[in-house]
Amino acid sequence: MSYYRRLRLPGASYFFTVALSQRGDDALVRHVDVLRQAFCVTASEHPLHCDAMVVLPDHLHAVWTLPPGDADFSIRWRKVKARFTRWSGLRASPSPSKARKRECGVWRRRFWEHTIRDERDYRAHVEYCWRNPVKHGLVSRGADWPFSSIHRDIRAGRVPPEWAEATATGDVGK
Repeated sequence: MSYYRRLRLPGASYFFTVALSQRGDDALVRHVDVLRQAFCVTASEHPLHCDAMVVLPDHLHAVWTLPPGDADFSIRWRKVKARFTRWSGLRASPSPSKARKRECGVWRRRFWEHTIRDERDYRAHVEYCWRNPVKHGLVSRGADWPFSSIHRDIRAGRVPPEWAEATATGDVGK
């Protein structure tokens, strides 16, 4: 059995990539309301601050900051994924390994996580979330993608609206 070593720092910020098992699936955007509800219920049980998030058709990226004294991001992702799967009613053909563990095969088993090191690293990963729909050719500007926290941050005045214009040319952060 593989053992994944993860750096767990209570109260730290983390960047995540979480993906569906089938590349090219669009279940996350088709069922984005279910995903939002799964996230909200989980966050009410296990608080976190969602610094940034972008939901793409077959994967998502997020930057979370956990409360002081708490480093258990795994339970949060386990619950978000389980609730999304159960509430959406989605099913996939699980691999024999997933079938033995009673997993339905909708999600990739694990997720990628990166512990944020400093303010520059934090900003780079938040902006990565906002730029990702452009990188995948889904839109020409990050602000044109409807399933992104950039809209919240523009409304709150944390991000100038012109930032969204600059994402198409890649001028931000230079």
